[in-house]
Amino acid sequence: MNEVAPRLFAAYPSLESLAKAPLKKIEEIIYSTGFYKNKAKSVVNFAKTLLKEYKGKLPNTISELIQLPGIGRKTANVVLNEIHGISEGFVVDTHVKRVSKKLGLTNQTDPIKVEKDLMKVVQPDHWMDLSLYFIFLGRRYCKAHHTFCDECVLGKICPSSTQGKSAAKIEEE
Repeated sequence: MNEVAPRLFAAYPSLESLAKAPLKKIEEIIYSTGFYKNKAKSVVNFAKTLLKEYKGKLPNTISELIQLPGIGRKTANVVLNEIHGISEGFVVDTHVKRVSKKLGLTNQTDPIKVEKDLMKVVQPDHWMDLSLYFIFLGRRYCKAHHTFCDECVLGKICPSSTQGKSAAKIEEE
């Protein structure tokens, strides 16, 4: 959605205009994101709900945010931190799951369970920064199908690192 947000907000600059937007127009704008029909419904219903239930103001608790259409824990945690300066949890996306698992911080695959595991071992004032750092590491060094352990700052301490290992040694493991 990040890629299409500028076009979406240029076409519908206010919550009111977004709430009244025809679904077909929203679908056209966000088509490239995948699942565009469901996302279009969520975007319009999000705007309607925010206007009706919250007078256009974003809630400042995770429990309220996740009640909004299209908002899950990951997005709620980002909104809380970026908009309200509140950290109620750990942002867990596919990169955070992968990096956390490789670092031995969790063995879970469910994002909520991964978040709980991380919250046990990371101090709350580091949740957002570490979430963003893990996302960066996952995008740049610890990719799903190829890792760049020799370039990663955690390569020497990561239990899953291939840094300094020969191809034969890696295959043995």
